[in-house]
Amino acid sequence: MSTDTFHGWACPGKDQPLEWKELPLKAFDDDSVEMNVTHCGICGSDIHTMDSGWGPTDYPCVVGHEIVGLCTRVGKNVTNVKVGDRIGVGAQSGACLECDNCKGGDENICERKMIGTYNSRWPNGDKSFGGYADKWRGHYRFVFKVPDAMSNEVAATFFCAGVTTYAPLKRANVKPGDKVGVIGIGGLGHFAVQWAKAMGAKVVALSHSDRKRDDAKALGCEDTIVTSDKEAMKAQQGTFTHIICTNAANNFDWPLFLGLLKANGHFIMVALPETPLNGIPAGMLIMRQVTLSGSLIGSPRVIQEMLEFAAEHNVKPWLNKYSMKDCPEAVQAMRDGKARYRIILEN
Repeated sequence: MSTDTFHGWACPGKDQPLEWKELPLKAFDDDSVEMNVTHCGICGSDIHTMDSGWGPTDYPCVVGHEIVGLCTRVGKNVTNVKVGDRIGVGAQSGACLECDNCKGGDENICERKMIGTYNSRWPNGDKSFGGYADKWRGHYRFVFKVPDAMSNEVAATFFCAGVTTYAPLKRANVKPGDKVGVIGIGGLGHFAVQWAKAMGAKVVALSHSDRKRDDAKALGCEDTIVTSDKEAMKAQQGTFTHIICTNAANNFDWPLFLGLLKANGHFIMVALPETPLNGIPAGMLIMRQVTLSGSLIGSPRVIQEMLEFAAEHNVKPWLNKYSMKDCPEAVQAMRDGKARYRIILEN
């Protein structure tokens, strides 16, 4: 039996501890889907939001946007899932569905109202809340059936980290014969390696240290280049067709990394630091005809495509699992850099 409230780990304010509390679900309507949450991934976005790192957060905020569970209720307009299905939702829970981008299949970059799964507002003014919780409710257009061959815990992190890296690599037409560099072997990067490898490319890890070399190899990298090794970086100049950046420090060395690209290469930025990108040398972009691009999660069409691709190519996250009741401990582990490479909460 559905209720109009849920319990979740709410962040009451910046630098304040999480609290397990009861909060209201969005009003149920004909487009709504409700689930009992079984698993929710912890994402770097959750930390930025709890800390008001990307701007003021609308507290109290329940974060978590890699959510999977059991469908318990659907509105009369819902045809893509039914009660009893295993379903998932990612970082987006709604959009205007009327602008040119939405109508063109790019709902993730809705021009009018992109509704985040948390720290956002529904058109009626209700707050959106995420998956560090026992229940979730949102719009059916952004809900997906979990593939039969995929467990809930494995499926959850695809809905943010997975699609964030899959979508731009697919858009940039990564293919056999390409050489893809992955900056940062972490929650995003370990997915990026697997996608690029499955697309047929040679993959090289670009890391600030050598400590993840074995992990990078196990994920599918042919080599690891330590970016502080000047000779090794010099030997790689002009050899990459694509670089995807999943982790960018405030003092990011743009000339160093752009110099790794071949002419007509692609530099894909999926990291979202809290400060502006500075020091990008326009001359290097122009003289090599480099494409510098960003990417935001993925549209519903791309998410569905990604799930099918992952099942076909056996792409899987590396997980550390915590009970939902131990959420504060799990969040601290994320802050301490202990995720290898995604942390998942389980009810």
